[in-house]
Amino acid sequence: MAELVDCVDERDRVIGVVDRSEAVAAGLLYRMSMVLCRDEAGRYLVHRRPESSSRFPGEYSWLVAGAVHTGESYAEAAGRELLEEMGVRASVRPLFKFLCRGELSPYWFSVHEATVDQGSVAPQAAEVAWHGWLSGTELRDAMTSWKFVSDSRDAYRHYLELTMDAAQ
Repeated sequence: MAELVDCVDERDRVIGVVDRSEAVAAGLLYRMSMVLCRDEAGRYLVHRRPESSSRFPGEYSWLVAGAVHTGESYAEAAGRELLEEMGVRASVRPLFKFLCRGELSPYWFSVHEATVDQGSVAPQAAEVAWHGWLSGTELRDAMTSWKFVSDSRDAYRHYLELTMDAAQ
């Protein structure tokens, strides 16, 4: 089944529509939207991808992620992915966006945040093999010892820069 995405330029302006697999194969820029989920205590939702996953099998992420479909906003895609992968409806707030030279292909990477009740999380088995909640310190430690999806690590570095700048 085709997953149509907007092909964009270095300034994130739409220049066409392609199937996501074509964009990846040709190294064309497209858009991805991510959500970092925190509970009321401020812990981060972390999950491990299934070993059967076609992308990054068995690797961890602290983001719920997916491609932005043609005509969809970053925020709409973030909310859709959160519902599809974690079974949660929640308001998402934009945090930052950057041009990611991802391991599979380059794309614009927009990161959002949502506050989620732990009990409402019902992950899709096809997308999530395990999930748990980590404090900021536990997440930092996990980043150094667990195998995280590479673009998830990139986003974590940007997030730390953002939160350090905000703390100063």
